[in-house]
Amino acid sequence: MTHTPANGRAEQAARIAAKPWYRQLYVQVLVAIVIGIVLGWKWPDLATDMEPIGTTFITAMKMLIGPIVFLTIIGGIAGVADLKKVGRTGIKALAYFQVGTVVALLTGLVAINLFRLGDGVHADPSTLRTSGDASQYIEKGEHQHWWEFLTHLVPDSFFGPFVEGDILQVIFLAVIFGIALKMVGRTGEPIIAAVGRLTEVVFKVLSFVMKAAPLGAFGAMSYAIGKFGLSTLTSLGSLILLFYVTSALFVVVVLGGVLALYVRLNIFQLFRYFKEEFWLILGTSTAEPALPGLMRKTQFMGAERSTVGLVVPTGYSFNLDGAAIYLSLATLYIAQATDTSLSIGQQLGLLAVMLLTSKGAAGVAGGGFIALTATLSTVGTVPAAGIMLIFGIDKFMSECRALVNFFGNAVATLFVAKWENGLDLERARLVLAGKAGEPPLTAEADDVTETEDLTEADDVRPVAAAPATATTPAPQAAR
Repeated sequence: MTHTPANGRAEQAARIAAKPWYRQLYVQVLVAIVIGIVLGWKWPDLATDMEPIGTTFITAMKMLIGPIVFLTIIGGIAGVADLKKVGRTGIKALAYFQVGTVVALLTGLVAINLFRLGDGVHADPSTLRTSGDASQYIEKGEHQHWWEFLTHLVPDSFFGPFVEGDILQVIFLAVIFGIALKMVGRTGEPIIAAVGRLTEVVFKVLSFVMKAAPLGAFGAMSYAIGKFGLSTLTSLGSLILLFYVTSALFVVVVLGGVLALYVRLNIFQLFRYFKEEFWLILGTSTAEPALPGLMRKTQFMGAERSTVGLVVPTGYSFNLDGAAIYLSLATLYIAQATDTSLSIGQQLGLLAVMLLTSKGAAGVAGGGFIALTATLSTVGTVPAAGIMLIFGIDKFMSECRALVNFFGNAVATLFVAKWENGLDLERARLVLAGKAGEPPLTAEADDVTETEDLTEADDVRPVAAAPATATTPAPQAAR
């Protein structure tokens, strides 16, 4: 029996509502996190052996991020009637990213200057020994220049960025190809259609991978607690607490203020809407697995597909609010702990350097430490070896960084969409209030049949399938 589109969506929403709580993905991930913490606490040796489970899941997600970003950006550009709109959206997004990064950096600077947690440590930089991953990050950061993120945008080969997982280069390629396909007119239409179909396939593969999300969260959390131990949390607990409180205030006050005053939406409703992504990020310590969900859900809220397809992937590289707070807070903590006196002018100089270095290591393993070392090496006043003072607790700060980065990009997408008159605000309010049902589970959401088995893991769909015009309403474009 075949249903009409309206009946299909109603039936789909009813199936979601009737699903038992224990089959909800975020509940499974939450339970997996708790089990991982207990295992790491009670049996640390066994817990550290769980590392391959977490890393394999994250690797599988990273395998798909490049193709997803490439395809969705091309689809988004192809769906715009006027290429000037693409450029205008990109410029507005980059402007917002820069302002947001400056505010985040200033937030970290103010917090560490108010509480001055490094005073009294009196660490001697000459006695600090670097080893393991830390020494590699320091070495790489010391040889990184502030301008490298600009020259690094152009890849050596077409497939290189996909192999290496370099999202910045993937974005560059996608924008170039998307514009070219749009400009060749009818010649590019078959390729654009193929991009839409390939996007469907990639998101279906993603739905398979997402079924393993609870296992990935369990493995990552077990390893973190087993490897570093809960005692690590107490050794520098005050710094961790300051970072978490500062980040929470930034999200609620700054991001929440932007969302309320300009977009006219509620940040706490946004938290509830992205609860699955929240727990997934918390368990895996990275925001990358939540990127597809962010794209899908912001489009379902009424943001134009072209805006979502351009802003979200770019934001994952250029709009790292959590990393910016961490960078400024950690830099000043190291300066205080090593008795390095910095004037207000020198701190503002550090902020200017951090504005650039924070972009240079986006999406790179150990990116936070690489950016931190690059900042210290560029300025030269704070000893780079001082990062060893916080290396042990970095893992427990990565979850917070990733969460702030995620919500920063969620707000950025809605902000730019509203700025571009590409946000259905009434629909967004209905969605956040829970009155518009759940986002479609598959790309064929309008053709649901009684025989389909809709599972939580299928709650992934492309946001840039077949091309549409710029005037296409967001709910229809999401089909």
